[in-house]
Amino acid sequence: MSHASFVTAHVLDSVRGAPAAGIDVHLTTADGTPIARARTNDDGRVPELGPPTLESGVYRITFSTGEYFAARDQATFYPSVTIDFRVDAAEQHYHVPLLLSPFAFSTYRGS
Repeated sequence: MSHASFVTAHVLDSVRGAPAAGIDVHLTTADGTPIARARTNDDGRVPELGPPTLESGVYRITFSTGEYFAARDQATFYPSVTIDFRVDAAEQHYHVPLLLSPFAFSTYRGS
């Protein structure tokens, strides 16, 4: 599958067992310089987040999870989830999935 964006993301609400739609997602450099912003779609995915290539280095993706849970009247320990990850410009694509619940989360390098 070809991607127009070098970075994509996906959020699954593991308590509901369903995609987490409507979460704001920010991609920045490690020092916080903004690169892109998007919102998860009805399938919990961000198919386009930034440019088609990035230079090698460390980047940061932040998910606005507090707003997501507040909209569901659900308490949460995490107002946001921030993941730093290393990019190798020679790669073709990075996918950052987030498995989310109000009091826990996990992530991995997806495909």
